[in-house]
Amino acid sequence: MRQTIAILVVDDDPSINQLLQACLEGEGWKARAALSGEQALKMVNEDPPDLIILDIMLPGISGTEVCRRILDTYSMPIIMLSARGDMKDKVTCLNAGADDYITKPFTIDELIARVKAVMRRSRWERTTTSPAIFPNADLEVDFNTEIVKLHGCELTLTRTEYYLLRELALNAGKILTHRHLLAKVWGHEYYGETEYLHQYIRHLRTKIEPDPKQPRHIITVPGRGYRLEKSV
Repeated sequence: MRQTIAILVVDDDPSINQLLQACLEGEGWKARAALSGEQALKMVNEDPPDLIILDIMLPGISGTEVCRRILDTYSMPIIMLSARGDMKDKVTCLNAGADDYITKPFTIDELIARVKAVMRRSRWERTTTSPAIFPNADLEVDFNTEIVKLHGCELTLTRTEYYLLRELALNAGKILTHRHLLAKVWGHEYYGETEYLHQYIRHLRTKIEPDPKQPRHIITVPGRGYRLEKSV
């Protein structure tokens, strides 16, 4: 069983790859690099890493498409890198399933902190003193197996989608503030990143709501946060 965290860096600039590899290995992690999306997909299939740092702008297949293809098969954290800091890029990355988004230029300390935060989320303690299953008429969340069912059919959720739904289900009927959800699901470092929360609420609604524009399960409480209904 692999003990050292293995990270794949994907950037078409060899100097950036070398720098990031050196910094990551300085933290005691194992780092490899790919110069294109095609190479990255091949490396992931041959030996899946624990985490991927992936540039958006790549020759051939774009970083966001690489992200989608990887997450179609594997469940691993992906941090996207972009030279542009506009909201459209961030939303695109989050919609592709990325766990985090960093704008170039960034400091090594910032990157290392983000890697640690993402890995901490991916290894979230799963035990709970609450009931093993959250049931209502349509939706069932099994906290032990991490299986979510809608009308008896199992849903495919990303890791972050599940953690967000889990926090809502553990507190069903209660209003959870943006700050609370960001801290619980992403970490205290993400207090100001409300766009992460809004995007992942949208993701969940597309999967569990009959009409995502008229949600019955995940209710928005304007100016405060979100609430998962106990029964629908």
